[in-house]
Amino acid sequence: MEFELRAVPKPKHKRFKRTAKQRGQITSDVYDKALERSGGYCERCGKGGYLECAHLIRRWKVEVETTVNDVAMLCGPSVNTGTCHNLIDYTANGKAWAEKYREQLYKRAKESEG
Repeated sequence: MEFELRAVPKPKHKRFKRTAKQRGQITSDVYDKALERSGGYCERCGKGGYLECAHLIRRWKVEVETTVNDVAMLCGPSVNTGTCHNLIDYTANGKAWAEKYREQLYKRAKESEG
């Protein structure tokens, strides 16, 4: 039994669908709008100081691109236990809060449109 290598050329077209990393990118426009909405304070606990723009849902769940309603300005950094960013990334209660808050943001946006 002989084996033959049949090389197939690489496709010349680009991806049709953006990667999760690309869809999850927080643009400077989205960051600025989220910072303006928060007024410089954590949107969960109200503390001022060091804030991070945190995804309220996982990047791979973002369908087209990240909008201002998909993120929140939270106290951080996310690796420090006890910060709001850490809470929504690593605890069930925090993830539930993030989901509810995202729903509220989309509801407010819908009401302001119509």
